[in-house]
Amino acid sequence: MQYKQFCPVAKASELLGDKWTFLIVREALMGAKRFNEFERGLGRISPSMLTTRLNELVINGLMIRKKIPGQKGHEYFLTQAGKDLNPLIRQLGDWGMRWARGQMENSDLDVELLMLYLQRSVKTDKLSGDETIVQFNFTDLKKLGKWWLVIHHGHVDICIQDPGREVDVWFVTDLRTMIEVWMGDLTYKKAIREKRLKLIGPPALTGNVTNWMANSVYAGIPRAIEI
Repeated sequence: MQYKQFCPVAKASELLGDKWTFLIVREALMGAKRFNEFERGLGRISPSMLTTRLNELVINGLMIRKKIPGQKGHEYFLTQAGKDLNPLIRQLGDWGMRWARGQMENSDLDVELLMLYLQRSVKTDKLSGDETIVQFNFTDLKKLGKWWLVIHHGHVDICIQDPGREVDVWFVTDLRTMIEVWMGDLTYKKAIREKRLKLIGPPALTGNVTNWMANSVYAGIPRAIEI
């Protein structure tokens, strides 16, 4: 869309105002490079829409597309113009935490997105040994109710089928509770005390989970009604 105004807000909106654009930039800032990586973080986007938006970002100079050496397909990298959106994305998230958190409906509770974020949140250097297996049992989900994080030599993989390895720590909870905990709306201790969450495993892992798995970067930002 073109607003035909010289105002810099209007000009920026012409480049960034389309649906999905900010979320694609968000994923790129969080490390997504390949088409399937963007799809994982943008669960409900269609492949054709993602292709369109990526092409627009390339045309507008916010991304560059490079052929994957020796493979089919391409990778997408933010240009300096794209990287400079980082503080804007962060401020947008801050605003959302203050003014839009109360509008989180059940349809917004995306287990695949949560698990992607939990995968990204593991502090592998805080774990002992070469491998740690973490299992999540979401008691309210009939489908995709069990997930595993396989942490091996500093690399974290997500599994939706039992990897067949001994589990070190279990999270037993419902989806909303786990999202609220990760987002910082609810502490682990309170969730456990209210029997909304069970943590099973050695105290070194369950005693203070945030030692080895970070909360959202937006955790701790109060809603506007609390200010």
